[in-house]
Amino acid sequence: MLELKAKEPPRQPPIGGMLWLHELAFLALLAVAYFYSGPPGRDLGGLPLLLFSSTIVAGVAVLAYRCKEEWALLPNKTFLFALAAAWVLLFHFLGNSTMGYFRTNSLFGWMFDIYMSQSGEDQYGLLIPFVVLILFWWKRRDLVAGSLGFWWPAFFLVTGALVLHVVGFMVQEPKLSLIAFLIGLFGLTGLVWGKHWLRASLFPFFLLVFCMPTGDLANMLTLRLRLLVSWLVYVIAHLGLAPDLIRDGTQIFDRDHTFAFEVAAACSGIHSLVALLALTTIYGFAHFKSPGKRLIMIFFALPLAVFGNVARLCFTIFVAETFGQDAAKAVENKFGFITIVVAILCIFCISRWLEGPEDSPARQTTSAEV
Repeated sequence: MLELKAKEPPRQPPIGGMLWLHELAFLALLAVAYFYSGPPGRDLGGLPLLLFSSTIVAGVAVLAYRCKEEWALLPNKTFLFALAAAWVLLFHFLGNSTMGYFRTNSLFGWMFDIYMSQSGEDQYGLLIPFVVLILFWWKRRDLVAGSLGFWWPAFFLVTGALVLHVVGFMVQEPKLSLIAFLIGLFGLTGLVWGKHWLRASLFPFFLLVFCMPTGDLANMLTLRLRLLVSWLVYVIAHLGLAPDLIRDGTQIFDRDHTFAFEVAAACSGIHSLVALLALTTIYGFAHFKSPGKRLIMIFFALPLAVFGNVARLCFTIFVAETFGQDAAKAVENKFGFITIVVAILCIFCISRWLEGPEDSPARQTTSAEV
């Protein structure tokens, strides 16, 4: 007679029911990779890029283990890994034709050199791959909810990406090659796993665009933004905060020129704007299903970047007027996070405002039933 055995419940991670030991090891590796990916203080050769690349590969392995049930449903994994490896090697050995300060044929080496530059304005790009991995975990059930298998029309997507890379390589524009790399990687997953996978994974792959270094384009796009911030601070100061304030372009002085502040690109330009654009995009797509509300949330990135930086600079001027220039410089150097904190609080307020129309029909239905 056969004995029926009760199905064992899935094992929980051993550390507080949240993390496995290998996940702690991954977080330690991530910390080391970020430590060595800061602005260059010594010649480390290719170690930072190797560490960061290894961390991304380890992150994929950690994600696969976390999603074991969904991972088992994906077909042709070995074939995809072979195609993806070939695609990565192409862009590593023939990805960059621009030989500037950092001579490398690797598109990833070109990107990492910019991330490690002294300005540090594009370092938020290092966070994006891991945010994307988290989003894949969040959408894991949706990704395998439809039919999975070869879908040959995605081959045209990969071919188009290859043509775009050739153009970018010939005109020495690595940004075009980076876009081609992302489109081609997206197309390869669709080629192996099908149309449903392409549709379900579009948003996580789209976020990888925020890995792109902005370069000189940042200064051209944000000069007017910096002028707007300095003008708003000047107007607010003359309402009573600091009536003797003088503005000269993006620079702000007091009457005696005892202190001076500049609305630099790194403070209120593309740095905070792109970071907030990524934040509002992720929040909008994760929190709302309505395309209109997602667009509204994305639209608010620009005014939030302005508002957050105006709040930070007004606070810095208040400290300068009250406690002196030295205290203001300490605030300017150590309290740059005020911009993001103010923006995050505003995002939650905007979210509550957008949720109102969704909740009202439910409230009306409940009232009618009572």
